[in-house]
Amino acid sequence: MASSLTCTGMVWAFLSFLCAAASCVGFFMPYWLLGSQLEKSVSFGTFRRCSYPVRDESRQTTVMVEQCGRYASFQAIPSAEWRICTVVTGLGCGLLLLVALTALMGCCVSELISRTVGRVAGGIQFLGGLLIGSGCALYPLGWDSEEVRQTCGNLSNQFELGTCEIGWAYYCTGGGAAAAMLVCTWLACFSGKKQKQYPY
Repeated sequence: MASSLTCTGMVWAFLSFLCAAASCVGFFMPYWLLGSQLEKSVSFGTFRRCSYPVRDESRQTTVMVEQCGRYASFQAIPSAEWRICTVVTGLGCGLLLLVALTALMGCCVSELISRTVGRVAGGIQFLGGLLIGSGCALYPLGWDSEEVRQTCGNLSNQFELGTCEIGWAYYCTGGGAAAAMLVCTWLACFSGKKQKQYPY
């Protein structure tokens, strides 16, 4: 099998895949914000949540259901900032995944990735990382929602965690995006081989 990538391009393809995987896994997992409610651990993502309160009418109390799941609808996401974060971060993850899969195909298909295509792919990676970074920056603006305040000891506010803490998925998403922006974008410039000039 012929490859359209240089040795640097092979490293770029591998790192692009790792960065995209880290960002996508972190985005999907509901462990961006960790706290507790009614003595049960609670965690939030941008569009998912683990453990939520439900009113038990038979006992006239509120109980915690210890399950993870998506919000029932897009409008059910606790804040407008988190809805924007979900869209922006999802787009960024999609772009990183698209470039990573294209780069991996370049390992097996000759003349798929030229120097120009590599540079364009690097630009797309930079844009994807920028979108994910924007989503990560928007996320703390939603910490003043009622759901988060109940979980964080009624002390949370925008950019103030209260009794909560940032979870591993937030760092995973942001770290993958930062590596894509800083390392993969630079490596992409040297990934493709020079196109052969065919005399016609």
